[in-house]
Amino acid sequence: MTHPAAIWNQICRSFSGAHLLQTWEWGHVKSHFGWQPLYVIWKRHGDFTLLTENDISRLFSQLMLEVNNKEFTACAMILQRSIPIRGFAKRMSVLYIPKGPLLDWSDNDLCQRVLSDLKVIAKQRGAIFIKIDPDVRVGSGIPGSSEATSDATGEAVIIQLKKDHWRFSDDQIQFRNTCMIDLSGSEEELLAKMKQKTRYNIRLAERKGVTVRRGKFSDISMLYQMYTQTSLRDGFTIREENYYRTTLETFMARPQSQNINQPSAHPLIAEVDGMPVAAVVIFSFAGKAWYLYGMSIEAHREKMPNHLLQWEAIRLSKELGCQVYDLWGAPDVFDQTDSMWGVYRFKEGLGGKVIRHIGAWDYPNQPFLYRLYSQTLPQILSIMRRQQKKQSQRLVG
Repeated sequence: MTHPAAIWNQICRSFSGAHLLQTWEWGHVKSHFGWQPLYVIWKRHGDFTLLTENDISRLFSQLMLEVNNKEFTACAMILQRSIPIRGFAKRMSVLYIPKGPLLDWSDNDLCQRVLSDLKVIAKQRGAIFIKIDPDVRVGSGIPGSSEATSDATGEAVIIQLKKDHWRFSDDQIQFRNTCMIDLSGSEEELLAKMKQKTRYNIRLAERKGVTVRRGKFSDISMLYQMYTQTSLRDGFTIREENYYRTTLETFMARPQSQNINQPSAHPLIAEVDGMPVAAVVIFSFAGKAWYLYGMSIEAHREKMPNHLLQWEAIRLSKELGCQVYDLWGAPDVFDQTDSMWGVYRFKEGLGGKVIRHIGAWDYPNQPFLYRLYSQTLPQILSIMRRQQKKQSQRLVG
């Protein structure tokens, strides 16, 4: 059978909103950690079709013909996770569509059809709720600033979601807002759009002997050790090493070529005298690049290795043929009270433009269990974060 990644990723690429988290590879990674990936397609006529990986392989030729004929109007890679609920005879589940579904959200009829069908899928799968968080823009720029703009499509989608009884989620798994760099200009033009202090720090790193190299499979353990130190220093929680190893090995196994259509990961490591001091991991797919992971140690921070790393990440993204570089994350509230404020100012210095999205929305298929789940989840996550922090401290120690 033909590998399902080939056709599923091509289906995703047929939509302008194609996203890394909707690729076959992302579903494959999550399948190792309690999630089952399901694949849904909508055609111009007829009902939606729910597929497994085996279905995609078996129907490869038919699906390839249909994608070439532009038969698909929407698609979604859905992650399903079963959870045991005490007092109930069967296992319940939750459904999540990371950065999806993919469709033309300005098509009101199609939007209504897809949202309605997702409710049907939630019912068929016995889900407590289904969560979506598509990259639908509500505007750009900091709200209230002279550069702020609004997006009528995003506003219309929010109205439709509320009308269909979807709820804005308290659990925003991905960042609601982000910073984007348009890569269409020359390197000189991209540098010119940066803050003067950022350009200075890039040159400073080069003068101080910071060098940047491409990462390899053999670097993964070192990268995790560095990421662990970063999480303890900056106060955020990370997963166990096996999660990141599986992610990197899956995406780094893809052809590291100029083919921007292949989902792939590209670690970049900054060194001083051969000593790794900072790193970033850049992912690329469908002409876009994402900065998902960044890490550093205390040593040589005054040499500004992170500034040079981001400049090399921008250059690499252009080399891969990407049109945009997503710096992955911006504040919900644009003032110094937001925990993301310092990170945002760094990204702003690189020339990043704020993009605001509609965020994650839930449809409670079983309202009572949804309320129970929503009340219990924060407590579970708090316990998990404390456990992971202790594990990270032991690892660093």
